[in-house]
Amino acid sequence: MAETPPAPPPGRVFAGLIFLLLSLPSVISIGINYGTLSDELAPPSQVAAFLKSRTTIDRVKIFDCNPDMLRAFAGSGISVLVTAPNGDISTLSHLPGARDWVASHIAPFYPATNISLIAVGNEIMAFPNSSLVAELVPAMRSLSAALSEAGFSHIRVSTPHALGILAVSWPPSAGRFYSGHDQEVFAPMLKFHRESNSPFLVNPYPYFGYTDDTLDYALFRPNAGVYDPVTKINYTNMFDAQMDAVFSAMNRLGYGDVDIAIGETGWPTAAEPGQAGVGPSFAATYVGNLMKHVSSGKGTPLMPNRRFDTYIFSLFNENLKPGPIAERNWGLFRPDFSPVYDVGILHGRSKSGRTPLPPLDSSTTIHLGSRAPPPPQNSSAARAFGPSPKSGDNVDESSPTPSSGASLNSPFSCLLFLFSLIHVRYYVNLIL
Repeated sequence: MAETPPAPPPGRVFAGLIFLLLSLPSVISIGINYGTLSDELAPPSQVAAFLKSRTTIDRVKIFDCNPDMLRAFAGSGISVLVTAPNGDISTLSHLPGARDWVASHIAPFYPATNISLIAVGNEIMAFPNSSLVAELVPAMRSLSAALSEAGFSHIRVSTPHALGILAVSWPPSAGRFYSGHDQEVFAPMLKFHRESNSPFLVNPYPYFGYTDDTLDYALFRPNAGVYDPVTKINYTNMFDAQMDAVFSAMNRLGYGDVDIAIGETGWPTAAEPGQAGVGPSFAATYVGNLMKHVSSGKGTPLMPNRRFDTYIFSLFNENLKPGPIAERNWGLFRPDFSPVYDVGILHGRSKSGRTPLPPLDSSTTIHLGSRAPPPPQNSSAARAFGPSPKSGDNVDESSPTPSSGASLNSPFSCLLFLFSLIHVRYYVNLIL
């Protein structure tokens, strides 16, 4: 009778399981901007159900605090970044007004809806309204205080910025804010961010900075790179250069330790006839490479080992947005939920196409509701060009162990342990 071969040592089994686990594809999670300048979109309840059941998207940024949208995400597990419209900034700059605003727009929905952050206005520094600029930081401070008074101290406060806040953006090491705004606006704003542990929100768009010669540089594709003579760093993608220019401006004021988050970034799938570098394949390349980059923990040359919370622009194509063709074609999805292009965020779907996804199960619908389009605050036409070596803009010359009672020699135990590791990996990816 043949002898039964000895079981492999537990250490070898464990090593094999770890290898199998690490070979599994990572779960990609990302945030998304949910704009609604369209007359073709499904009700917010269906959108929330779609995101929850069909995608790995776990964060949503909306451009106001519409109650139907906030109700729709209740109990979904998806965190929501809401926006206090530009017109509310004056009210929010005084504590009594901020208290009333929180009572009306946040208290009825939180914590059922996981509101994680409130953006005060949208790209205020890009507008010439000096009164709004002067009231911006007081509004952020008053709103944060009102949230704490209401017991909502976990909701943080920020405001998004276009890269036009930078007087100098190339080379990245020379990045700085405009004189006057640096000390009067950004120094107190960054002090607030440090004290409240809230992120400095920026909207980097390599799309607005590329030329035919720098397309690969903008899309994270192989290229010769662009050299910063001060730091001796060779930048091989425009996103890192833009982010490091922002970091340099912050660091110049003594706030390089403040977290940075990406409020918007993306790539359109259609533009004016003859424009090079625009289409679904280009958008998929930029967004897919960006998602891998920001979630890798690699960071940037001047901010190594950092991850950046990121919201892609945008969820849907929006047919009512004014301006060039590109403005209506930033979406990852069409209004019928079919993907414009695939970046790996759909559960169980690997190819894009025009065939709509199967109908949503009615049991996943959270609340019925509709939404009127908000003011056009999310227009990307006003966003500033990012640093590009060809653009001539703003250039300065200058591991788990099993419990002691578990045996890894049993095939059944090994299988259970493997599934446990897979489960842990899934949630770790969601957290990271």
